[in-house]
Amino acid sequence: MFGQQNVPPGAGASGPDLANTGTVIASYANYAGAQRAVDYLSDNEFPVQNSAIVGADLRMVESVLGRLTASKAAASGAASGAWFGLMIGLFLGIFAVRAHGWLWLVLMGLIWGTAAGALFGWLGYRAMGGQRDFVSTSQIVASRYDVMVRPDLAERARNLVGRLDL
Repeated sequence: MFGQQNVPPGAGASGPDLANTGTVIASYANYAGAQRAVDYLSDNEFPVQNSAIVGADLRMVESVLGRLTASKAAASGAASGAWFGLMIGLFLGIFAVRAHGWLWLVLMGLIWGTAAGALFGWLGYRAMGGQRDFVSTSQIVASRYDVMVRPDLAERARNLVGRLDL
């Protein structure tokens, strides 16, 4: 294939595969701590292109926000449909010859979009057959974040990061 490179699994598109070959110089309980360490390395003219922040012990956390009912599904669909209908109405309004024709197109797009969105939201809820009657968000979190660098630069990086909390 054109433009493809042989990249080992886990390797980024360019640069060294530090997640597999790097040396851990510091570990942090949150991403902000690891980011602060790399920023400190950068501020002290360390070649940060030879570093990586690697999340360890990943897990998916789904936070349940509340119960989903048919009316909530329809309302959510109506809100999404209203935005879509408004966008279509505004787009078609560009081609309207008369000023009141433009307003009519925007208003009709909004109304039809809201109605269609409510209908599809309600139908989607009914199609699930009560299988998932809740709303949630998901995110991937790590138990720790390791700052890793090329092994030949590890001692220098460790010394710099050691001064960070002084």
